[in-house]
Amino acid sequence: MAQRLGTLLVSVQGLSGTLYPAGTEVVIRGGGTSVDAFVNGDWVSLAWWEFSDSAASDRP
Repeated sequence: MAQRLGTLLVSVQGLSGTLYPAGTEVVIRGGGTSVDAFVNGDWVSLAWWEFSDSAASDRP
């Protein structure tokens, strides 16, 4: 499945224990009500309401 970019809407904790604040950009894999996301290799499990997809036009 293709990966895409997203932005956190709320603070979430990664598997490493690091807390990522809202606004952090993540790489998203999967779809549905929960997805796998990664921040610098740190795995973050996200529910659909914790992130938004980033359109290519949203990035510099």
